[in-house]
Amino acid sequence: MEINYVTVIVAGVLSMIIGAMWYGPIFGKTWMKICGVADMNEATRRQKQREAMPLYGIQFALSLLQIYILGNLFVWTGHGGVGVAIWMWLGFVMPTIAGCSMWNNNTTRVKWSMFLIQAGYQFVMFILYGYMLNIWS
Repeated sequence: MEINYVTVIVAGVLSMIIGAMWYGPIFGKTWMKICGVADMNEATRRQKQREAMPLYGIQFALSLLQIYILGNLFVWTGHGGVGVAIWMWLGFVMPTIAGCSMWNNNTTRVKWSMFLIQAGYQFVMFILYGYMLNIWS
């Protein structure tokens, strides 16, 4: 098995599209409340959006890195697919997100909302990554 770099790029693009949907129409209102954006006036919100634009490029690069490393794990171990991707999410991604969600000054409800939205997104992404890397590589 070799890594198909087109797969890495396509999966990275899909992660951005799904992320836009996840943090937009699906959970956007809740996420904006959690981040305090819902309470901002329109001018401040637009300024924050402009400031966030470079972060999308960084997020895309980080997604590509994540997909590439997962693909290499499949190559190195000779095992791949959705099952391995879920185990990687369960063992590494989910606990990291849980720690970031737990150790802040937010209310319990906000902590759980943060965790479920972020971990849920990453869970969907790892299923997608595992499937795509297994089928297209």
